Amino acid sequence: MSKEELLKKNYEIWTNEPFDYKTIKEVKELKNNNPLEFQESFYKNLSFGTGGMRGIVGVGPNRVNKYTFGKNSQGIANYINKISSKKESVVIAYDCRNQSKELANQVAEIFSSNNIKVYLFESIRPTPELSYSVIKLKCICGIVLTASHNPPEYNGYKVYWKDGGQIVPPIDKNLISEIESVKFNEINFEKNDSNIEIIGDKIDSDFVKDSIKNGKIGNSNRENYKVVFTALHGTSYKLLPEVLIGAGFKDFNVVEEQHNPDGNFSTVQSPNPEEPEALSLGIKLAKKINADIVIGTDPDADRVGLAVKHNNDFQILNGNQMMIVLTEFILSKKENLNKSFFIGSTVVSTSMIKQVANFYNVDFKVGLTGFKWIGKMINDFKNQKYIAGGEESFGYMVGDFVRDKDALTSSLVACELGSECKSKNISLIDYLIKCYIKYGFYKEKLISIKKEGEKGLEEISSIMNNLRSSKKDFIDGSKTITIKDFNSSKTYDLKNNKAFNLDFPKSNVLIFESEDGSTVAARPSGTEPKIKFYISVNCRLSSKEDFEKKNSLLDEKINRIIKEFQF
Repeated sequence: MSKEELLKKNYEIWTNEPFDYKTIKEVKELKNNNPLEFQESFYKNLSFGTGGMRGIVGVGPNRVNKYTFGKNSQGIANYINKISSKKESVVIAYDCRNQSKELANQVAEIFSSNNIKVYLFESIRPTPELSYSVIKLKCICGIVLTASHNPPEYNGYKVYWKDGGQIVPPIDKNLISEIESVKFNEINFEKNDSNIEIIGDKIDSDFVKDSIKNGKIGNSNRENYKVVFTALHGTSYKLLPEVLIGAGFKDFNVVEEQHNPDGNFSTVQSPNPEEPEALSLGIKLAKKINADIVIGTDPDADRVGLAVKHNNDFQILNGNQMMIVLTEFILSKKENLNKSFFIGSTVVSTSMIKQVANFYNVDFKVGLTGFKWIGKMINDFKNQKYIAGGEESFGYMVGDFVRDKDALTSSLVACELGSECKSKNISLIDYLIKCYIKYGFYKEKLISIKKEGEKGLEEISSIMNNLRSSKKDFIDGSKTITIKDFNSSKTYDLKNNKAFNLDFPKSNVLIFESEDGSTVAARPSGTEPKIKFYISVNCRLSSKEDFEKKNSLLDEKINRIIKEFQF
């Protein structure tokens, strides 16, 4: 079917029953008044991917609305009732985004109408608490309505299974199949009040206790450590203060302008702690009151950004650096470690983390991008004990009481480490440099290029195809020795002219590695209209005094690689 035929077909579908009068009116107005937006909204169906759905809020099959989310919910309800003979339960949470509450209520109504018990949070909650609740309430499924750190016009539908982790094979494919088979007139919007239970404070209290239990691992004067916190208008505004103050960090200061939930994220360009601008108000306050650390969480509180005081200024840690210092600190507090314990990371995160695992004699496991793969490790290796894990995109998970990245408990561990560093008269950056001396100085850079709409998808596909067909024999003068193509599930050993199977699910990821350990990875984002490039270089570091010189050399090397690959 051509694009024009599909546009016509979708328009006809969306301007008749079962769509309500308001939706039909908006569809007609969109077609008449904004042809370009109409085309973007109707040229394809918004796909339910392997973790859920995320997109721009609006009318049409390629947008987030009660009908696209309704198909998801009806399909999942059908699947649950198909595989289980007993009455199952689901738990539903939502973040601060515009329409999240209304959409969450509609999702709850659909499950209730399909004779499934629904636990619905009374108000906004962090994503890690949803993961925790699935386990705590013994639900078969959990759903959180969130678009994480995306811009305000986005919303999303993220699905968890009974282990508390995001859906993974084969469940994801089974759900997608059920969802795609649902017709819009088959969505049951009739609410069954007897199947809906509102939840709140009790789960909050239990989560805070378990967060402190897993994250309070240091041994220092916590009351002497001054914390600045910004919720970036998101869901952590209530629970993160309870976690940190409950653990003993009494000198706790919030960025008032960003503390109250706001779906428009009115004080930031992007509510993403990966972006330095997001922490600017926090750093401004920290300088004013002479604080030790700035903590910023994204809207659904699964990602955390850290800025720490160093040489009378504040330095922002990137996700790889945060993962290194938190893992080093956590492992240093453990006794009797061996290969029955493991830490986890992802294929595009720093290779330095493997050196940390080797030093402490714990197993190291690596998965595809996304925390669902780290959560899956806990299920796949039940004879081993998960300790912690992280990824370069500012996500970290401490212990297995949740099964997704958790900004709240990670913030507590960061403060535990920071306060210990302060008691020893060193900064957290000094601690990081000690890690570089111990394991090797690894430095990474992420380049993220936005490519929006139908044309953007085509451009991203073209970039990946060109990379696959290119001859990258050298990376900054060092011979390329392996190319890992996760789409073809092959590792190409260029040194010995051999190919090996990659034991990973297929994914559109390409990684080049050179003899000197430099790597360049490329992948389209699974949650944003972007293509991402990850560059990693390394060298030895013999002393703290040599840090600035080696840091500059690695920066120069990264810049040469950027020019070489023409990012």
